[in-house]
Amino acid sequence: MMKSILCALFVGVYFLCVGQSRTCDTLYIKTSALCQDCKQRIESTLNFQKGVKYAELDLDSKIATVIYKPKKSSPLKLRQALSNVGYDADDIKADPSAVMLLPKCCQPGGH
Repeated sequence: MMKSILCALFVGVYFLCVGQSRTCDTLYIKTSALCQDCKQRIESTLNFQKGVKYAELDLDSKIATVIYKPKKSSPLKLRQALSNVGYDADDIKADPSAVMLLPKCCQPGGH
């Protein structure tokens, strides 16, 4: 049921971008997420970035899907935003000082 709702939301956001004739891109980011708290933190961080229309993390694969407007953001900026809150984002490593601010369960080796 939850996957159906998320799929419908994803499709709705896609058509919102296309319907307004504003081009959106999709970015897939491999993260270092470990738990549900990580998922919430990553999704919140990405969804509040300028130009992001929708972001969701699949915790099983640790891949964040981000739909964004390339005129307002970039893959580098989005990856850097994740690094700044303590998570690896593809080849950009997590900021060590930000990792130390994460709850112990969200830090590498914390589980």
